[in-house]
Formats: sequence, structure tokens, C-alpha cells
Amino acid sequence: MPKLEIDRHRLGEALKEAREYLELSQDEVAKKMNLPRTAISLLESGQRKVDAIELKQFAQLYQRPVSFFTGEELTTGSIPESVAHLARAASKLSEKDREELARFAEFLQSRTASRS
Repeated sequence: MPKLEIDRHRLGEALKEAREYLELSQDEVAKKMNLPRTAISLLESGQRKVDAIELKQFAQLYQRPVSFFTGEELTTGSIPESVAHLARAASKLSEKDREELARFAEFLQSRTASRS
């Protein structure tokens, strides 16, 4: 299989993984991206090319950096997946709830520090 096809297949797998992680259906993604559902299916199977603008839109929708999809995700300074998951979940909260979450995180930090 040519490298371009392998890269397209890997990209499709990453798009599918990110969509499923957020528990979105292909129909939901298609509506948000203003694409036919069949286009999402073809993208995820590596049978359709993704242009740069679409890739950026997918990255925003899936709350992932573009580098996650291109396989160039930086390892230096990257945060653990569990922390990234918390950030994605927190991004869906109201401002008031995020402030409460920040206070709770500060409480946990102070509790941990007092045990040391």
C-alpha cells in the first residue's frame, strides 16, 4: 500500500477514534461539519481526502490539536490523556461551574500539600 494511502487510513482512524471518544454519531458530526454522513464514513475509512480547512474544523469539533490527526503530536511538554480528558469535559461546563471546579482543584492541591 502506498504511503499516502497509509497516511490517509491513519488519519481516518484518528478521526473515528476522536468522534467515538466524544460519543458523537457520524450523523451528528456531518450536521456540525455541514457534510453528508457518507463523507464522514469515507473520511474515517481513508477513502476520501481531508483538506486543511476541514481538518482544522474537525480538530476544533473534537477538541484535539491538528497534530493529533497528522501523527505529529508533540510529546515534549504534552499533558497526560487523563488531564486532557478533564480539560475537554470542563470546556463544556458553564463559567460558574468551571470556577467551582478550579476551587475544588485548589482544595485537592492544598490537601495533598498538607499531607507531605
